[in-house]
Amino acid sequence: MNRLVSILDRIDRRGYGAYKDLQGSYDLGTFTLFVDRVQRDPFAPPSLVRVRTKNNRFPPDLYGNPVRRIAFEDFLTRAVEAAIRRVVRGNRGSGGSGRVEIQHPSQAVLPRTSMVVTGDYVEARMAVGLPARGRTVDARAARAVLLDELPEVIRRSLVPGGIDEAEARAHVETVEDARHLRGLLPSLGLVAFVADGAILPRESGASDRPLTGGAVPFRSPEELRVTVELPNRGEITGLGIPEGVTLIAGGGFHGKSTLLEALSRSVYDHIPGDGRELVVTREDAVKIRAEDGRSVAGVDISGMIGDLPGGRSTADFSTPNASGSTSQAANIAEALEIGTSLLLVDEDTSATNFMIRDERMRELVRKEPISPFIDLVRPLHANLGVSTIVVVGGVGDYLDVADRVILMEDYRPSDATPRAVEVREKFPPRAPLGEARVRPPEDRRLRSSSIDLRRGKRETARGKGLSTIELGRERVDLTYLEQLVEPGQTEAIARIVGEFVAGTGSRGVRDVVEKALASIEREGLDSLGNFRGHPGQMSLPRAQEVAGAINRIRSLEASTG
Repeated sequence: MNRLVSILDRIDRRGYGAYKDLQGSYDLGTFTLFVDRVQRDPFAPPSLVRVRTKNNRFPPDLYGNPVRRIAFEDFLTRAVEAAIRRVVRGNRGSGGSGRVEIQHPSQAVLPRTSMVVTGDYVEARMAVGLPARGRTVDARAARAVLLDELPEVIRRSLVPGGIDEAEARAHVETVEDARHLRGLLPSLGLVAFVADGAILPRESGASDRPLTGGAVPFRSPEELRVTVELPNRGEITGLGIPEGVTLIAGGGFHGKSTLLEALSRSVYDHIPGDGRELVVTREDAVKIRAEDGRSVAGVDISGMIGDLPGGRSTADFSTPNASGSTSQAANIAEALEIGTSLLLVDEDTSATNFMIRDERMRELVRKEPISPFIDLVRPLHANLGVSTIVVVGGVGDYLDVADRVILMEDYRPSDATPRAVEVREKFPPRAPLGEARVRPPEDRRLRSSSIDLRRGKRETARGKGLSTIELGRERVDLTYLEQLVEPGQTEAIARIVGEFVAGTGSRGVRDVVEKALASIEREGLDSLGNFRGHPGQMSLPRAQEVAGAINRIRSLEASTG
């Protein structure tokens, strides 16, 4: 502590670059402060610091297995963020002076680089805006941040007595129950489970927080109700969605898209109070939509779209500007390529001509290369074991291919499968186009040399918010990767792409992604860090989003075979 004070006194009122002298470690009594990277000026991204407690006095059962450790690290990250809001004064001069922050978590519980819990210590990784007057060092304000506010944040969040241990235990056990429940799905023959009492509506279209006031608690229909036993909560009931083809129908504003959105986000565990704590979906589920204008590189879509005019093959299809139907076909092929057991599709965000062709249009237009999705959903399950959940509000022909129909009325589900049979008998089914057989798309090989990370004299691969990564001069739009939930995932994806580009030759998509995630599992997310000690703000992405980001790089060159 004396050494830190001495350095601050020595550099007081000098140019802001003098803060570089702070880099190093400092014993501050109950914890050690590591200053890993110092910002260039008050307006640059804040400095990166770590605080590590001298020991870990939390009960070991809170972090005794990998699932509990991730959940407890998530809880402590949120505790530090709450303590910062209460303790840190904030603005103390020019630029970001006095700002202290830790990675902001979403409603999901993810492995992150923000917190490390071991049997020996607890370490929080934070960013601090070192205070300045104009562009000079403000040592007095820096002492207040580093020696007064930061220790108080630690006392309130990283040691027993600073947190509510019962609340921490409930947090850990909730995540453990959700993970256990998701693991049960295959053995139960289910692709998803929605617990009775769940709150599915969100606060707004721009918020993932639960709607408070007026939200209707979910209650499963008796015919589809499943009872399961959880390790902590015990017996619970809820809607079990079986493998196969499930139709979610209903009028507008009755909750069918809300249910699908909850299922798409429930590939992740959620925090207590989210409302979706015990809503779980197969962890490899992929939400599919049309994506006009996206680039496609060497994707085999021949199982969904046949040869194009002029004899152009679709077994190795590329375009810089895909239509709605070709983009949706490419999204399905790419999901099958990286691996999925469940597709989630909403009629509202799909290409109409890809979803269905009615009798009149088939009679009028004889040369149509597109095999509508309605003819593919059953072969997808029969041939590849891939289930589908489809939300429809206006295409009754999907009743012909559904194994079951869930009807949403006033946000309440009912089993409408028997009624759907009656409707099919009353209105004859559409004439099928023929027996479709779906095969896996041909694997592609990616050419790393097609991606240029150069930006001036530097190479750049970084995330920019939730929906963009920057690769050199190219900005890759990830807006329609709707199952991304945190900017930290986007940052991790950018760094994975950067490491792939640093390699040589060509590799298969699945090979690139699986090897990158296997390396992270062995060495931790920290292995993607660019700075000594502090890895930055990253969250673990799924293989499906890593592959999805790579597939949207416009400069990407890939081919089958």
